[in-house]
Formats: sequence, structure tokens, C-alpha cells
Amino acid sequence: MTSSHSSQQAQQLLAQYDAQLREGAELTGAANITRDGPLWRGTYGDRGFVTYRDLGRLTGPALDQLIARTIAYYAAQASITSFEWKTRGHDLPADLPDRLTAHGLQAEEPETVMLGEASLLAAPVPLPDGVTLRRIDDQPDPMPDLVRAAAAQERAFGVPFPTADLTRRLQDKRDLMEFWVAEADGDVICAGRLELVPGTAFAGIWGGGTVPEWRGKGIYRALVAQRARSALARGVRYLHSDSTEFSRPLLQRSGLLPVTTTTPFIWTRQ
Repeated sequence: MTSSHSSQQAQQLLAQYDAQLREGAELTGAANITRDGPLWRGTYGDRGFVTYRDLGRLTGPALDQLIARTIAYYAAQASITSFEWKTRGHDLPADLPDRLTAHGLQAEEPETVMLGEASLLAAPVPLPDGVTLRRIDDQPDPMPDLVRAAAAQERAFGVPFPTADLTRRLQDKRDLMEFWVAEADGDVICAGRLELVPGTAFAGIWGGGTVPEWRGKGIYRALVAQRARSALARGVRYLHSDSTEFSRPLLQRSGLLPVTTTTPFIWTRQ
């Protein structure tokens, strides 16, 4: 594939991303959704989330006022401890990150938005001897396996993965989410989710962290391939993922393309 063709394809995918995966599509399972101009604001327990397709050419003082109103909206809800304003690298105005920072929001690490045809990732990947893949959310009591999966994710990423959060995700996205694990000798060594986006041709692949001693053996790619096959069986055409520097090259090698970046800006109640 030539670089010009790849660039054109990435632009086409980005247009689909903006049209299908922003605004209401990002708020599936939200307990409450409100609007303020171009913004969509949702709440999930003690957290808030802000999304939009574009900011309607808001700049300068008008944009500052929108940011201030959003902070005031969440601050007025005593149960909210933080909210995320999800920015994208191609959004305008270019000084939005600076304005969010000036209002006290803290930028987290940027990630690359990867998009592509699910069929590109579906080819089976050989697994090491003794490693098996299994879906764990479709059993009568998934909790014991979710606890094991959360522990594996904590080892893989070095940050806590509360089982309450995983349980809430399953409840909020019932019939739209699958949770898959890779196991060896009775231990979970990699875990990841497939999340269908209702009303779109997309599903997201999230997680997939592999515990340190099993890295470099194709387990992450095998778990991605399994989720891609499951997505295709459910009528999904495209997969998307917000990827770290570690997962991006693996997904790109399978055929997904980088189309933009995303940086969460976080407000935390003081």
C-alpha cells in the first residue's frame, strides 16, 4: 500500500470515527446525559465524562466560558469526584489543551487512535503450548474470573483494576461487551474487552495487558484476533482502540491505521 493511499484511507476512517464514535456513542451506559452547546456530558457513578463531535468554532472567551460552566456543572454534584474531557489531536481550536490546563484540568498521557477493518485482525495467531483463550462474562457467576482478570491487569499495567469497575462495565453494557482472558497453568496472563458501539459499524478493543513473564510470545495479538473474530460474528465491520506506545505497533502490523491522537484532561475535586 502506498503512503498516499494509506493517508487517504486514514482520512476516510477518521471521518467515520467523528461521525459514528463521538457524542452519544461514547455515553452508552451513562446514568445521566445533559447537553451544553456542542458538549455532551455524562455521569457514571462518581465520575463524569465530556464528549463532542466538534466545538462549533468556539474560541477565546466563549470557549473559556463553556469550560467554566462544565466545571461548575460537575462541581455542583457532590457525588462527582472527577470528570474527563476527552480531546483529540485534530480538534479545533488548537489552543484547547492550553485553555483546559488554565482552568485546572490535568492532561494524562496521549494515546493513538487506531482504526481499521475487523477482518484484518481476525487471522488466528499461534499460542504457546499450554495457553488457552476463554470468554468469561457469559457464565452464571463471572465474579471469580473477573477477580483473577483484574489481578492480571494490575500486574500488566502497574495500576489498580477494581473489580467493582469491571462489574459496573458489564452491567452498563450488557449484551454489548465481552471479556476475554488468556490462561496458562490456571492463571490469567492476559485479559481484554470487546465493546460493541450500538447504532454503528464499530466495536472497541480495550485492555489486553500481558503479565511481564509472558510478553513477546504473541498472546496479546492472539487475544486481539479472537476478539476480532467474535466482532465479525456479531456483524461488526470496524475495530477501534486508544493505543499506548506498546500496543500501537502490534495493531498497526495487523492492518489498523493511526488516525489521530487522544488526550484525556481530568478535573478532580479538591
